[in-house]
Amino acid sequence: MEVNRTFPGDLLQIQGFTISPEFTYPLFFLLLFFYSSLLVTNVGVLALIITEKNLHQPMYILFCNLSVNDLIGNTVLLPQLMAHIISTERFVTYSQCVAQAFHSHTFGSASHMILSIMAIDRYVAICHPLRYNSIMTSRAVIGLSASAWGLSLLLVSVLIGLTLRLSRCRSVIQNAYCDNASLFKLSCDDVSINNIYGLFFTLLLFCCSLGIITITYFKIALACWVKKNKEMNNRALQTCASHLVLYLIMLWSGFLTIILHRFPNYPDLRKIAYVLFHVVPANLNPVIYGMQTRSLRAKIFQILQRKVTSS
Repeated sequence: MEVNRTFPGDLLQIQGFTISPEFTYPLFFLLLFFYSSLLVTNVGVLALIITEKNLHQPMYILFCNLSVNDLIGNTVLLPQLMAHIISTERFVTYSQCVAQAFHSHTFGSASHMILSIMAIDRYVAICHPLRYNSIMTSRAVIGLSASAWGLSLLLVSVLIGLTLRLSRCRSVIQNAYCDNASLFKLSCDDVSINNIYGLFFTLLLFCCSLGIITITYFKIALACWVKKNKEMNNRALQTCASHLVLYLIMLWSGFLTIILHRFPNYPDLRKIAYVLFHVVPANLNPVIYGMQTRSLRAKIFQILQRKVTSS
């Protein structure tokens, strides 16, 4: 049963995870490990691409977008989540909660859009390799990236703006983190508009990204089947399989989070799905793309070889 207490000013109480005391520190250190590893790998990939001039190519601009998005999305979520796991006082101000929800939803929408652009990039590279440099120019990729970020910010601004107009009659966030649904559940006003726009936002995002990735991968598979080129098939399998797996992980964990908001009997499952949505792709992206991209892999091995030789 939900118990609401009045806290001074705009202070909100975060419900957090319901975990046994013996699992508190193991969970804290597990999240700390995941956060540290994604910081090291994503910052490392960013630094390598920025400092190496021969990596200033369209494909690596997309990698930078992905790393920046992963860093922002997880930095907004994980440090506060870890602090609340080991603390008995789980409070945030309303403005901090709104900021976390805004950045978290921007992370989610930008992830879908960036991965959609990467699917288009892979389609052009595999099906039209001779025209790749003329189609996927730096200017085109920068324009697509800017559009992805701009559209994400616009959609999320409207989403959060509709929630900010509501009055509040509760002060307990029924979650381990702040998101839009948790925020508008603080209100006793009519939230029909919020639910309608939230559904529109979700369907638009999921349908667009799923549609783009389905069409591009179908065309890639069709081209591989028609041409029966072994080298082309190997390249498609190497570059597309990992991209598809990461997209599906992100898709289903995000979908679970949204669906489980409608089923309050499974609060911990929803919280876990949301953390997985942030943590798993952010840790896998730099490793998989770094190891599968020949130029980037060669640079990483070259740097590691220098360090081993110097030591």
